[in-house]
Amino acid sequence: MSRIDKQRLMQLQHDAGRLQNFAKMVADMPKVVEFYRMSGELNYLLKLMAQDRVNYSRLNHKLIANVQLTNVSSSFAMEQIKYTAALLLPEVEDA
Repeated sequence: MSRIDKQRLMQLQHDAGRLQNFAKMVADMPKVVEFYRMSGELNYLLKLMAQDRVNYSRLNHKLIANVQLTNVSSSFAMEQIKYTAALLLPEVEDA
């Protein structure tokens, strides 16, 4: 029986001058499914897919080994309450 990957979030802070190298490395990691530059205290938000804590830890260590980070914060959802990929379209008035 195959295991379903679970979503995990990682927030990172590092030297903004190294964004190009960091972005290239992250772009080449298939387990990273979303990557955002953020406002506020932490610079980046990554959404990762990992089967379990062991696989997540491997991915985490790969990031840490290749980029000089000053702060890393990780979390995962305990329960998905709502998820949608639907786009809200403007309502059209009847003719």
